[in-house]
Amino acid sequence: MKASHTTGAERQAALLQASARVSRSIASILDLNLLFNRTVDIICDEFGFYYAGIFLIDETGEWAVLKAGRGEAGRAMLAERHKLKIGGNSMIGAAIQHRSGRIALDVGKEAVFFRNPFLPKTRSEMALPLIAGDEVIGALTVQSEIEAAFSDDDIAALQTMADQLAVAIANARLHRQNQELLRQAERRTRLLQAANKVGKEVTSVLDLDKLLPKMVDTIVEAYGFYYAGIFLVDESGQWAHLRAGYGQAGKAMLAEGHKLQVGGHSMIGTCIHLNEARIALDVGEERVHFKNPHLPHTRSEMALPLAFGEKVLGAVTVQSVEERAFSQDDITSLQTMADHLAVAIHNAYTLQALEAAHAEILRNKVYEALTAATTEAIHWIGNKALPISMTIARLKEDLADGQPDLVSLSEDLDLIAEASEMIVQVKEQLIGQAREQKPRPVLLVDVLQAAIRARGISGVEIQIAPEAAYVMADSTQLARALGNLLQNAAEAGASAILVEARADAKGQVYLTITDNGSGMSAETLEKAWTPFFSTKSDHHGLGLPAALHVITQLQGQIQLHSQEEVGTTVHITLPGARPAPAELSGAPSILLLDDDDDWARFFLAALPTARRADTPAEADLVLIDQNLTGADFDTLIAQIRQAGLVEKTIVLTAAMDVDRMTRLLRLGLRDVRLKPYSPAEISALWQA
Repeated sequence: MKASHTTGAERQAALLQASARVSRSIASILDLNLLFNRTVDIICDEFGFYYAGIFLIDETGEWAVLKAGRGEAGRAMLAERHKLKIGGNSMIGAAIQHRSGRIALDVGKEAVFFRNPFLPKTRSEMALPLIAGDEVIGALTVQSEIEAAFSDDDIAALQTMADQLAVAIANARLHRQNQELLRQAERRTRLLQAANKVGKEVTSVLDLDKLLPKMVDTIVEAYGFYYAGIFLVDESGQWAHLRAGYGQAGKAMLAEGHKLQVGGHSMIGTCIHLNEARIALDVGEERVHFKNPHLPHTRSEMALPLAFGEKVLGAVTVQSVEERAFSQDDITSLQTMADHLAVAIHNAYTLQALEAAHAEILRNKVYEALTAATTEAIHWIGNKALPISMTIARLKEDLADGQPDLVSLSEDLDLIAEASEMIVQVKEQLIGQAREQKPRPVLLVDVLQAAIRARGISGVEIQIAPEAAYVMADSTQLARALGNLLQNAAEAGASAILVEARADAKGQVYLTITDNGSGMSAETLEKAWTPFFSTKSDHHGLGLPAALHVITQLQGQIQLHSQEEVGTTVHITLPGARPAPAELSGAPSILLLDDDDDWARFFLAALPTARRADTPAEADLVLIDQNLTGADFDTLIAQIRQAGLVEKTIVLTAAMDVDRMTRLLRLGLRDVRLKPYSPAEISALWQA
């Protein structure tokens, strides 16, 4: 119904009817979007206007933002997030600022008018404030293609509708607030139920493989999040390993052995490193965020530390497909759950440690009893067997003429020699050739290299942290124990053997030997420490028991983990050490014949002012490392003997071999001694 084709009475009646219809339509609508769209359509359809739009004031109070607009022009402006400055050069801005209606009967003549390219045909406009109570919440714009399109009756009717619309908006907002409060109350109820469930689980389940998956399922289901995962820090303290993850993404990452570096570029790594929660309300804007291909829809993430006291055990990640998904209730309740979970994890760790310690003590007691019971007897037998083998050797020399009547005797002597040799080998496997020395600080890498060279093992990589350089040990016995372990790895078909060492703040050194050999079955692993048990017919089965004996004598611990077709890892704990400083004085002119290895560098660094000879003839003291790789040891000894310099030559070794020491001393060498690993021991070389 066009205003220009009706009489005043007819139009007034139409306005009253339209106003009544608007009131009925909007009174019961509680959805704001529906309310806005229905209102602008009714105004344009009932009054025959060109355009109608609804603006609401934003949170800043500075802008009026378009919330609904008629037709294509309205949709275009909504797409561009059209807004007008309150108090600016627009009818809407002026109406809101002055809390009163604004009418332009001819927009071309108005001083305050915003020229809108989306509404080029507008000739007259009316802007009416939307006032709910004492608060201006926005404004209504009505526009016409006709000049002076608005009569007093239009203004009165539209202002009435604007007032009703303001009330309807206030009611819809109140309804939304009530719904939000109800949603929050329901969510709090779910959170309390989830927290109660977690509390029950953590007090009743101490098996982490069962507890952690239950926790991630509870978090996702109770909170309605996209994903949850639990990471635990490994023994090195450098990596956080995923131990439980929700859904298919979690299963895929667990299968890949997913881990994140502590302190690295991830929410989890940063959370653990700083021992504080990290929240990304929009991960696209975060500087520290690990982009995970298994979780492509993550928009917000929260990482919460799992801390027990001052120690961070790991972290929980919670992720959502929505931006700003975490309320304060979420954060508070999830951190409380994380704290409970940290206590449960600590308790589980404590239980595992107690069980492992109990099993280790029980096993060690058994093996120590077996070893102690046989060591003294074997030592006595070995000492008795050694003269027998020497006597047999002399008798065989006497029988070298091959007299026929003595052939049988020679065969018997061969059997005796074989048996006595076996006794000697058993004795040496269990307690070594040399008597145990008092433990001292020894350079771990040098002992390892000595063990590797003595056994002729290849493919070994050594990685020792600076703080784990020294351990308290008898270098000979430790080299024998490590040699046994490395030889086992080589004989298991390992193509790569990795030896790593690190130390903790208390000075304990943690040594691991990992190989990719054939590994052991669970049944074999149970018997591996038993003396004389072997899966190979040509072995005495004493390598591991001997290593156990040496490590426990050094106040250390040793554990074995193995899996068939995967490999074996040996975990060794030894007391760390630091060589005591000492003043070196009176050093003679020294010639060191050695490789450019860790021990040689240590030795030369300890004698910065000592005179160094260029040839054996110029030296007061010649030192030779027995475990040379860059030169032939026997050739060097022959050259020194030929030059008549044996009396000032000392052979140094990390592991003493009695037979070889005896042969060298018979050549007239000054001495065969254990390598010095401290300044005081170096000084003793020329003071003895």
